[in-house]
Amino acid sequence: MQRVTLLFGFLVVTVPPTQGVTGSGGSECSCGRNHFTCAVSAFGECTCIPAQWQCDGDNDCGDHSDEDGCMLPTCSPLEFHCDNGKCIRRSWVCDGDNDCGDDSDEQDCPPRECEEDEFHCQNGYCIRSLWHCDGDNDCGDNSDEQCDMRKCSDKEFRCNDGSCIAEHWYCDGDTDCKDGSDEEGCPADVPVTNCSVEEFQCAYGRCILDIYHCDGDDDCGDWSDESDCASHHPCRSGEFLCNSGLCINAGWRCDGDFDCDDQSDEKNCTASQCTTDQFRCKSGRCIRLSWRCDGEDDCSDNSDEEDCEKTELPHCAPDQFTCGTGRCIGQRKVCNGAKDCQDGSDEIPHQNCREPSEGESCNVDNGGCAHKCQQVRGILQCTCHTGYRLMANGKLCQDINECAEDGYCSQGCTNLDGGFQCWCVQGYELRPDKRGCKALGPEPVLLFANRIDIRQVLPRRSEYTLLLNNLENAIALDFHHNKELVFWSDVTLDRIMKANLNGSNVEEVVSTGLESPGGLAIDWIHNKLYWTDSGTSRIEVSNLDGTQRKVLLWQNLEKPRAIALHPMEGTIYWTDWGNTPRIEYAAMDGSNRKIIADTHLFWPNGLTIDYAGQKMYWVDAKHHVIERADLDGQNRKAVISQGLPHPFAITVFEDSLYWTDWHTKSINSANKFTGKNQEIIRNKLHFPMDIHTLHPQRQPAAGRNHCGTNNGGCSHLCLPSSANYTCACPTGFKKVDDYNCAGSLDKFLLFARRTDIRRISFDTEDKSDDVIPLADVRSAVALDWDAKGEYIYWTDVTTDSINRAKWDGTKQEAIIVTSLESPAGLAVDWVTNKLYWTDAGTDRIEASNLDGSMRTVLIWENLDRPRDIVVDPIGGYMYWTDWGANPKIERAGLDASERTIIISSNLTWPNGLAVDYETERLYWADAGMKTIEYANLNGTDRRVLIGSQLPHPFGLTLHEDKIYWTDWQSKSIQSADKSSGLGRVVLRENLENLMDIHMFHRHRTPVASMCKIDNGGCSHLCLLAPLPKAYHCGCPTGINLLADGKTCAPGMTSFLIFARRTDIRMVSLDIPYFADVVVPVNRSMKNTIAIGVDPKEGKVYWSDSTLNKISRANLNGSQQEDIVTTGLMTTDGLAVDTIGRKIYWTDTGTNRIEVAYLDGTMRKVLIWQNLDSPRAIALHHEKGFMYWTDWGEHAKLERAAMDGSDRMVLINSNLGWPNGLVIDKEGSRLLWADAHTERIEAADLNGVNRRTLVTPVQHPYGLTLLDSHIYWTDWQTRSIQRADKNTGSDIITVRGNLPGLMDIQAIDRTRPVGFNKCSVRNGGCSHLCLPRPGGITCACPTGIQMKNDGRTCDNAPETYLLFSSRGSIRRISLDTTDYTDVHVPVPELHNVISLDYDSVEMKVYYTDVYLDVIRSANLNGSGMMTVIGQGLKTTDGLAIDWVARNLYWTDTGRNTIEVSWLDGSCRKVLINNSLDEPRAIAVFPRKGYLFWTDWGNLAKIERAQLDGTDRKVLINTDLGWPNGLTLDYDSRRIYWVDAHLDRIESCDLNGKLRQVLVGQVIHPFALTQHDRWIYWTDWQTKSVQRVDKYTGRNKETILANVEGLMDIIVVSPQRQTGTNSCGMNNGGCTHLCFARATDFVCDCPDEPDGRLCSVVPGYVPPFPETTHSSEKADAGGPRRNIDFFPAKPTDPVENINENCSQKDTSQGLCEESVNEVLPAISGEGLHISYIVGAVLSILAILILIVAVIIYRHKKSKFNDPVVSNLTYSNPSYRTSTQEVKIETIQKPAIYNQLRYKKETASDNSYTKGKIKIVEGICLLSNDDMYWDDLKQIKTMRGGILRDHVCMKAETLSIQGSTDSLGDTETEQLLQDEPLSECSSVNTSSQERSGLPLPDTGWKHNRKPSTESEV
Repeated sequence: MQRVTLLFGFLVVTVPPTQGVTGSGGSECSCGRNHFTCAVSAFGECTCIPAQWQCDGDNDCGDHSDEDGCMLPTCSPLEFHCDNGKCIRRSWVCDGDNDCGDDSDEQDCPPRECEEDEFHCQNGYCIRSLWHCDGDNDCGDNSDEQCDMRKCSDKEFRCNDGSCIAEHWYCDGDTDCKDGSDEEGCPADVPVTNCSVEEFQCAYGRCILDIYHCDGDDDCGDWSDESDCASHHPCRSGEFLCNSGLCINAGWRCDGDFDCDDQSDEKNCTASQCTTDQFRCKSGRCIRLSWRCDGEDDCSDNSDEEDCEKTELPHCAPDQFTCGTGRCIGQRKVCNGAKDCQDGSDEIPHQNCREPSEGESCNVDNGGCAHKCQQVRGILQCTCHTGYRLMANGKLCQDINECAEDGYCSQGCTNLDGGFQCWCVQGYELRPDKRGCKALGPEPVLLFANRIDIRQVLPRRSEYTLLLNNLENAIALDFHHNKELVFWSDVTLDRIMKANLNGSNVEEVVSTGLESPGGLAIDWIHNKLYWTDSGTSRIEVSNLDGTQRKVLLWQNLEKPRAIALHPMEGTIYWTDWGNTPRIEYAAMDGSNRKIIADTHLFWPNGLTIDYAGQKMYWVDAKHHVIERADLDGQNRKAVISQGLPHPFAITVFEDSLYWTDWHTKSINSANKFTGKNQEIIRNKLHFPMDIHTLHPQRQPAAGRNHCGTNNGGCSHLCLPSSANYTCACPTGFKKVDDYNCAGSLDKFLLFARRTDIRRISFDTEDKSDDVIPLADVRSAVALDWDAKGEYIYWTDVTTDSINRAKWDGTKQEAIIVTSLESPAGLAVDWVTNKLYWTDAGTDRIEASNLDGSMRTVLIWENLDRPRDIVVDPIGGYMYWTDWGANPKIERAGLDASERTIIISSNLTWPNGLAVDYETERLYWADAGMKTIEYANLNGTDRRVLIGSQLPHPFGLTLHEDKIYWTDWQSKSIQSADKSSGLGRVVLRENLENLMDIHMFHRHRTPVASMCKIDNGGCSHLCLLAPLPKAYHCGCPTGINLLADGKTCAPGMTSFLIFARRTDIRMVSLDIPYFADVVVPVNRSMKNTIAIGVDPKEGKVYWSDSTLNKISRANLNGSQQEDIVTTGLMTTDGLAVDTIGRKIYWTDTGTNRIEVAYLDGTMRKVLIWQNLDSPRAIALHHEKGFMYWTDWGEHAKLERAAMDGSDRMVLINSNLGWPNGLVIDKEGSRLLWADAHTERIEAADLNGVNRRTLVTPVQHPYGLTLLDSHIYWTDWQTRSIQRADKNTGSDIITVRGNLPGLMDIQAIDRTRPVGFNKCSVRNGGCSHLCLPRPGGITCACPTGIQMKNDGRTCDNAPETYLLFSSRGSIRRISLDTTDYTDVHVPVPELHNVISLDYDSVEMKVYYTDVYLDVIRSANLNGSGMMTVIGQGLKTTDGLAIDWVARNLYWTDTGRNTIEVSWLDGSCRKVLINNSLDEPRAIAVFPRKGYLFWTDWGNLAKIERAQLDGTDRKVLINTDLGWPNGLTLDYDSRRIYWVDAHLDRIESCDLNGKLRQVLVGQVIHPFALTQHDRWIYWTDWQTKSVQRVDKYTGRNKETILANVEGLMDIIVVSPQRQTGTNSCGMNNGGCTHLCFARATDFVCDCPDEPDGRLCSVVPGYVPPFPETTHSSEKADAGGPRRNIDFFPAKPTDPVENINENCSQKDTSQGLCEESVNEVLPAISGEGLHISYIVGAVLSILAILILIVAVIIYRHKKSKFNDPVVSNLTYSNPSYRTSTQEVKIETIQKPAIYNQLRYKKETASDNSYTKGKIKIVEGICLLSNDDMYWDDLKQIKTMRGGILRDHVCMKAETLSIQGSTDSLGDTETEQLLQDEPLSECSSVNTSSQERSGLPLPDTGWKHNRKPSTESEV
C-alpha cells in the first residue's frame, strides 16, 4: 500500500495504488475523480488537490507540479509569462539569466555574438571553447557535447555503446562495459583457479596467502577467509563476531537489522530486548529512543513515527500560504473569498481579507500595493515581484535573501535587492546559467579502489581504464596531483603503497605496524601522508615516502575510518565507527581536537570536503544516508536518505556527489544540494572501495604553506595548525628544543606482537608505541637486546629462525635459520657476546656467538618443552622454565655445568623469567597459576608478587623499581612495583598476540671475565661458568674438544650427511647426541636430491634437479663449484667412486647412467638403453660392479660392470618404488628400501637369498650403512631412522621434523680408501679408466671413438650433428650409437637460431636474435667473437661459402640477403627487393648457387647466383611455411621442411622433380642431410628425428625432450668439399669474390673500407696521386703492389712465413709465388679471364642449341592440392618462452586469393600426374620420346647417369613443375662428374679443367669435419 495524502476536506487517507503518478518502488497512486495528483515526493508520498486548482497559477502542490505546462493569462501586460506560469518583468527577457527557472525567458532570443575563444550553443549561449566536448553539458541543451566518438586504441576493446576498455578485460568475468557487451559471447569453459599449497582459496575462486586465513581481516573481500575460524576471535570487547568474521557493535545483535553480511547477527534471536535508551519497532528492531517521532522512518515500517504529536508546523514553499492547520496552499488562494483552509485562516481579517470599500481599486494608487495589485472576486490583493515576499501588512514587499537557501548558487552568493548574484572561487568559472561553477582545467576523473585493482572512470562519458592491477586488497586511496602520485592502502598486505599516476614505479611507503589502514589522505601543500588504522586505533602522519612517521592521535580512538584534510585551514577530519560513532576534527598537528557530530551516526564510512563550498559530506552505511554540514558541524542536513543500501566512500566535485556502494557494487552520483539527478556511473564492479575525484581543483594550489620553504626550521616534521605550525618528532623521539629532535632513543620498552615488534619510548611523556620497521616478521615470540651493538634479537616460530636488527630496524638479518623447531626463549650474554636460546621442538638449549656462528648444543637431555631463558653473567648462571609434563624452573652454568632444579612445585605454565641483578632475585609468570612470583636465585624464599587479575601472563621483564608484563587474554601491557606488586598501571590495551617484553637501556652492569682476554685461550667458544671455574672452552656442534681443553678437532670424522632439497646437513656420530648442522654452502639450492661424499678430499657432491646441475664443495661449505651443468634433467642417483676418483649418476629424465671425473670432465654415457626411471646407484670398486634401482613401469634392481658391460637384472619381482640402495661390503649384501611395499630388504650381491629387514616403513627414500647400523630417510614421518643392519631391530629416530628429506650417506673418514685398479698410469688409458670384474676398461668420452689399440681415443668425433636450442649449441656424435647430446661450451648464448660450420678454421658461426648479432667461436668455447654486430634485426638463416670464405645470411626483419667475409668485413646487401620474410639459406659453392626460402604472404623457394644475379623462383606453389632448407651435394637435390603443411619435400636444383619425402611431421623447423639420412628438428615434439632420404621410411627419434630446438647441421668431411674459381687467390679479387655457374665476378662492399676496390679480376687500382678527400682514385691504372689485396680471414695451417698464412700460400700470395699466380698484373697481354670467358661463351651457345632440340615436348600440368586447415600460428622465436600452438583456422582469405591467382595462371599451372623414378631421375611425362632424348644426352655426356638405382622404380603420385629446363640448367643438372652407386661424390676427383684442387685446410691427422648451412 502506498501512503497518499488527500487534501480535500482536510482528511488524510490511504488510497490503494492505481494508475496515475508512479511512486517509489515502481507503484502508482491516483487521487480519484475531480482531483489532481501531484508529483511523487522524494519520500514516495502522493499529494491530492482539487482539480480546479490545477493551472490556476498557484503553487498548491508545493513543487509547482500542478502548474507545469500551464499557460494562464495571469500576467500583466508589463510582465512576461513563463512556460511554467511564472510572471517576470519583461526587461528580464533575453538578458542571459534564467529568471523563469525553466529557461523559457531565454528561448528564441536573437543570438549573441560569441567571442573568438567561445563556443556558440544552439540555444544562444556562449561558453568557453575548452568546454566543448569535455563530457559536461555546459550549454544546457547538450549542443556542446555533440561530438564524434573517440577511437579505441589497439590495446582497447570497444563496447557496443562506443566506450573503450582495456583489451584484457574482455571476457574476464567482470562486466566492464556499461552495457555488458564485453562479457557477451564468451566461452563457457572458464578455467578453474587452482591455488597452491601456500594459498587459501576464497569462496569466489581468488587465491590469497594462507597466512591471511583467519587473521581477522577481510582479505578475500567477502569474508570467506574469516569463516570457520572458531579458534580465532579478532573482535574486541563490546563487539559481536559474525560468522563471516566481521566484527560489529554488540548492541546491533538481534536488533532486527541485518548488519552482518551473512545476516548471522539476526539468527537464533528471541524477542528483541531493547535497552532503556532504545525504542522497539513493530518488526522487533531496536533503534535509538531519540529517533522516535523525529520525522524519519528509522524502523523501515514507520512505526517510530506513528502516534506522534505534531510539535512543529510543516515547512511550506516560499510561494505558499500555511494554514492554521499546517496545510500548505497557494498564495493566490489567500483572500479569494473561499475558505481553502479548513479553519478559514486564509480569509480571516488579519490577512486583510475584507470587502473593498468604494473607490478602492488597483487602478487608484496601485491599490496601495508596493508592487503588483490584482482584484479577485472583488477583493483587492497585493502581490510582489519575483525576488520579494509580501510583508504582514499585505501591502509592502520585502526582499527575499536567496543566499540563505542552499543551492541557489553553486559556490558563492551575494544577495541583491530583488535578486542575487552567484560567484565562484579561484580555479572555477561561472557557467552560462550564472549559477553553477565549472572547474578550470582538465576533465575530472574518478579514481577508485576496486580491491584487486585501482581504476579510473570519466563520470561525464563512458571512459573506463585500469591504473593498477594485481593488487591484494586495496581499500583507501588518495593522490598528489602536482607530483603525479597515487597512494593506496592494502589491508591484506598491511601496507601503504604508492605509484605514478600512469601506473609505473610501484613502491612501498609504509610496510610495518599496520593492521587495518582504512583511511588515507594526502596533504598536497606540506607533502605529508595521513592515515587511519582501525586495528591499532590510531591516526598517523609521515612524509610522502613514509619516513619520519609519527603517531598523531591515539587516545579515545576506537575504529577511525575515513579521513579528510583541509591543508589551507590546517585541519584534519575523520570518522570513527566504534562503539560511540562520531566525526571529529583537529589541527593537523593533533591539537585542538573536537567532536563535531556524535548523534544519529552508526557506520560513518566515507568523508569528503567541498573546499569551494566550505562543506563536509559523509555517508553512513547503517543509517543509509548521505549528510552534509558546515566544517564546524553546524547546519547538518541529510542530502539523500533513500536508496542507499551500503554506501562506503564519497567524493565531491563541482555540484555533484559521487559515492561507492558495497551492496550494488556501483559508483553513483547525485546533486550535492538536493540529492536529485541520481545516476549510476558504473555498476557490476568487483568491490568498489574508496573514491576520489582526480582534478587539480580538488587540491587547489592557492593555499599557504604554513611551514614555508625551510620546513619551518624543524629538524624533522613540520605539521601545520590552524594559525601556524608545530615542529614534531617521529614517534618516541623527544624534542630537545622547539625545533630539533633527539638523534636516538635511550630507553624504550621492547615487546613482540607476533607479526611485528614494537617499542614504547620512555624518553617522551606520551609513551606511544611505535613499530620497528622490520620485514617478514611472521610469529615473533622471544626477545632480547644488546646495547653495545645496538641490536635487538628475536625468535620467529613460524620461520623457525633467530633474527637481529638495529633498534631502528636497519641491518636486519637472520642469523640462525636451520635446525630450529620452536625457539621460544632467547637471552644475550652481554659479557662474552653470546646468544642463548631454548627450543621447545628439539628440547635443547643452545648457544652461539651474537652473529650466529660457532653454534653449539649445551643441554639436550631431560628437557620437556623449555620455554623462557635468562642469563646472569655476573654469577655465571642461566635460568630457564620448562612447562612439559613436570613443570619446573632450572638453572645451570652458562657452560651447562652444575645443572639443578630450583623450583618444581605449584607450577603449571611457567612462562616469562626475569633476573633482578640488584636484589639477586628471580621473577617468573605462571599462566596456569595466574600469578607473578619471585624467589632467591637458588630458589629459596619463594613469594607471590601478584596473584589476582592475571588472566594469562606471558612475557616478563624488570627495570629499576618496576616490573612489566604482557597478558594474552587481557591483551594488555601492565606494570607494577617490583617489590610490592602495587601501583598497577595499564600501559597499552587492545593489543592482540602479545609475546615477550624487555626494557632496552644503556646501563647494563659491566663484568670482568677471562673470555675477554684472547678468548680465554679457546680455539672456538669461550663460555662463562660459575666460580671457581669462571669459564670453559666449547666447540661447535658435532666437534669434540681435544685433550688440552682448549682446542677443537678440525671437523667431524664419523657422520651422516643428507639432502633436504634446499640444503645439505650433517649429523655427527662422534658425540653422544644427534644434532643436524647445515653445510654452509654459499649458494642457493632449489631441489637437492642425491648426494655423495669423497672422504679422501673431504668434499660433498650433490645434484639439483631444478637447477639441473651437479655441484661439489668442501664439507665446511667452502670452494663450491658446479662440475656438470649441461645435459641433466632429473639426477636422482649419485655415487662417488672414492677409490677410482670418478662420479657416477643416474638421470630419470634422460634415462641414462653416466660417469665422469670428479671435476666433471671426461663425461661418458655408460648405459642408455632399456632404462625406465633409474634412481639409486651404488658402487663396489673392488669387485668392479655398479648396482642401481629402476622404478619405472617394471621396477627392477640391476647390476653391470662399472664400464657398463655385463649388464644383468638381479631382482624384478615384488618391487614397487625401489628408492634407496646401499652395499654392505662386509656382509657381501645388497640392501634397498621400497616406498611402495614399505619394506627395507636385503639380498646377496647376485640377487639371491632375498629377505626383509624392516617392515613397515612408511615412505623410505635414502638408505645408507655404517658399522652395524642402517640409516634411512622417510618422507612420511619426515625423519631419519636407524636400525640394526643384520636384524632390522632397535629402531630409533635420529632426527625428526625434517620435511623435504632426500638422499643420505654415512661416512667414516678414518677408514682406509682401498686400492685403485687404475692408479698406475691411468691403467694405460688415454682418457677414462673404468674398473670391471677382473680388470679395467679404457673408455672414451661420449661421442668419441676408441682407436684400434683399445687404449687411445680420438680427439673429437669425425661426423656429428650440431644443433641450437635457443640458449645452447649442442653436438650429437654420429660415430657412436648412443646419440647423446653434448653441449658446446660457447659463452653468452641467449637466443641462437641459425648455425653453420667452417671446416677450414673449425669454427661454428651462429646468429643470436636476442642480441641481433652474428658470432663465431671454436668448438671448445674459446675464441668467441662478434662477426656482425650492427644493422641486424632478425637473422634467421646463415650459410658459409667455404671456398670463397664468404658468409651469407637472411634478415627477416629487414627483408634482405647479405654477404660478407667471414670476419664481418666487406659487407654487402645482395638482394633487398621482392623479399617477404626470407628464412633458411644454403649455398652450393661448386655450382655457384645460392638457395633460400621465403615464407611471407607468397611463400616460395628461390635460387640465384652467389652474387645475387640470375634470380629464379624454383617453388612457389603448395607451400606454407618453408622453414629449413638443405642441399644434398651428392644427388644434387634440395630438401626443405614445411611447418604449415607438416611435411618434408625435395626437388632438384632447378625446382623440378619435386617429391614429398615425409607427409606427416608435426612442426619441423630445420633440417640437414648426411649419408642416407635426413635429420630435422621439431618444435612440437621437441626432438631431433631422422628418416631415410630415399624412401621416407625408417623414421627414428635421435634425441627427445629438448626445449627450443632451432637449426641443425651436419659436420662431416664429406660435406664441405670441392672448389671454384674463387678458391684460388680469391679469384684475383681485391674484395668480394662470387663464383657463378659458368664464371665468377669480383664485387665491392657497400661501405668503403679504406682499401681500393676493383671489380676486374687481377686488376689492382693504383694509388691516387693526392690524398685529398674530394679526389677519387683512378680505377683504370694498373695495380703494382700485391699488398693491396686484402687478407681474408683464415687460420694459418703451416708456419711457412711469419706473415704468410696457409691460404695465402695455397693461393700464391706469398713473395715467391706472386708473379706465378698473377701473370697479368703488369697490364700487358690478354688476361686469362677473357680467354676463359670466350671459351665458356662458345660452349654455352652449343649447349643451348642442343637443349632447345631436346626439350620441345609438352609437359604435364599439376594442380595444387587442398591445403589442410590444421595450421600453426606463425611462429616467432624472439622470446625464450615461445611455444608452438595449434590453431584450427585457415589462412586468411587474402592468402587463398593470391594462391588461386597463381594456380590459374596459364604459364605456371600444375597438375597431378604419374611419374617414373628410374635410375635416380624422375620423369614428369609418360612420353617415351622424353626418355629417349635424355638417354641420348647420357651417351653424349660420357655416361654421367651410371647404371645404379637409388630408388625403386615405381609409379607415384607427386607434384612437380613442368617448366622446361633451360640449356644452362640442363648442363648443370647433367654434369659429367662420376657418381658412385648411391654414394657421395669422390672427394679426390678433380675438375675437368685438370687444375689441382686448392688446399682447403684439411689435414689428415686432425680429421676436421664441415657442413654447409641448411
